[in-house]
Amino acid sequence: MDVPGARRYQPPMRVVSIGECMIELSGRSGASWQQGFAGDTLNTLWYLRALLPDEAVTDYVTAFGDDPFSAEQIAFLADNRIGIAESPTVAGKAPGLYAIALDAAGERSFTYWRSEAAARHLADDAAALGQSLAGADLVYVSGITLAILDADARQRLTDALEVARDAGAMIAFDPNYRPRLWPDEQQAQTAIEAGYRTSTIVLPTFDDEAMLFGDASPEATAGRIAAHGPETIIVKCGAAAALVHHDGTPETVAPEAGIVPVDTTGAGDSFNGGWLAAHLAGRGPADATRFAHRVAGRVIGHHGALLPMGDLDDLRRANTGAG
Repeated sequence: MDVPGARRYQPPMRVVSIGECMIELSGRSGASWQQGFAGDTLNTLWYLRALLPDEAVTDYVTAFGDDPFSAEQIAFLADNRIGIAESPTVAGKAPGLYAIALDAAGERSFTYWRSEAAARHLADDAAALGQSLAGADLVYVSGITLAILDADARQRLTDALEVARDAGAMIAFDPNYRPRLWPDEQQAQTAIEAGYRTSTIVLPTFDDEAMLFGDASPEATAGRIAAHGPETIIVKCGAAAALVHHDGTPETVAPEAGIVPVDTTGAGDSFNGGWLAAHLAGRGPADATRFAHRVAGRVIGHHGALLPMGDLDDLRRANTGAG
């Protein structure tokens, strides 16, 4: 039975995530690193893919280079049942790169090389972008996606999201504010507020919102964002309880006790993927938040942004009702 406030799509549902897939260097041992692929919107789609029914269609919309690493990215996505829709290939470009350093408590810091990344051209072709979003039930985007685009491309993306929303898609947005990606706070505020207005669901992190907008509390964050029109706002607060704000009614939902983080990389992204997967399965906002905490708790108990999908089979069965 559906829960009031939930939104269920009949299979086969189609989920699209838009952003930048980068080369990830992690797990440093001496001079050696482990190479993988990750990025905030890809991480969230990864967990959606792991937690949705097998018949669900998942597409990652970005731009690829014509280099060997881009070819590896496309093959990696395909191997994990993630398509690329009409994502363009940009001659002479390559993926961005980042490296993760961890401290003794499992907290991470990042170093990036991404200024010339192919993904910055993901919205250059408005027609291809529109085709990639056509027929989607859910479109997911983040503030990092907005930040890597120039102003014209950002507007093309906003226009495409509005068309998808008007056609019936749910638009989910994590503002994911990263100061180093923006020329100044005013431009970030303007773009992120436009993201709120385009979205039906917003999944902010309180610390990010407080940094950019000066919010004094998660309640202040939810109230400020709600004024822009989203139906549902889930304010993530790290290891503390998340604030669920739906139809003007706030509720706090705490994570399970006793979780000891090994690596917090991808914690918020996996929470978002868990929440959206639960919402698509028909759970209400608070129940979806409890499920999202379970997913994130599982992920931070392992190293790396992408937990193997098979390690979430029990949660997928719990979410989908599969045997």
